[in-house]
Amino acid sequence: MVLRREPTARQVRLGVELRRLREAAGLTAREAAALLGTGRVQMSHIESGLTGVSEERLRRLASHYSCTETDFVDALVAMATDRTRGWWEEYRGLLPTPFLDLAELDHHSSFRQEVAILFVPGLLQTENYARAVFSSRVPELTDTELELRIRHRMTRSAVIGDSSSIPYNVVIHEAALRIQVGDRATTRAQLARLLELSDADHIALRIIPFDLEGFARASSTMMYMGGPLPKLDTVVRDAPHGSVFIDSEAQLSAYRTRFRKVEAVSLAPDRSRDFIHRLAKEL
Repeated sequence: MVLRREPTARQVRLGVELRRLREAAGLTAREAAALLGTGRVQMSHIESGLTGVSEERLRRLASHYSCTETDFVDALVAMATDRTRGWWEEYRGLLPTPFLDLAELDHHSSFRQEVAILFVPGLLQTENYARAVFSSRVPELTDTELELRIRHRMTRSAVIGDSSSIPYNVVIHEAALRIQVGDRATTRAQLARLLELSDADHIALRIIPFDLEGFARASSTMMYMGGPLPKLDTVVRDAPHGSVFIDSEAQLSAYRTRFRKVEAVSLAPDRSRDFIHRLAKEL
């Protein structure tokens, strides 16, 4: 079987979950491979996402691993047999892989939760705001690279564009609203965009004002994406070298708690809209 040159984050995640099941069962990769009549190297490729696994083989492994969580196994089968080629595939080879992985994660998520401290979240950005963000990147992007990133971001933002979209709870710190990444007109237009989106039934937008007490211990920039089951959720964090995808159960639990704390001390959606209105009038 031909190996994948660059597996997607979703393909890697499937392999990670199969490895976790094997390790929980106390089996080595060689022992698990023998159950399928294959070799240790092939099992390593499956668990690293470099090659796929059929539904029959996946269910056989789950049985040997004594996994009795039917919903979980079904979710893994759905990941293994999914053949979706979404709009993001047109950017393969043109943008770094994490851009495509994030769009694919958007497509399969059941809900979104996000905390932003210094910048308006990508899904909520206007084109001019996104242009200002990407233009400040070091090293500087070429004109072609810049336009590709902007086009990708604007296409990706369509996932929150209608009432059929999944729930999106987002908390934005006042700092992100006041930092002018572009000119004053860009900031005004971005605030207007936030007000427009905050009227959508599936979007709950909350603000953390500078003078709100009880925020320091709960702060954490993050994007939390819901999976078909809580144990298949994913947290995305930005890092200097690109996006980091977090999926261990212990860390997922910690980030769930962090989001609840941030949400608890933020302004309610109606008060947040009033806050953005007042801020817009100051500009």
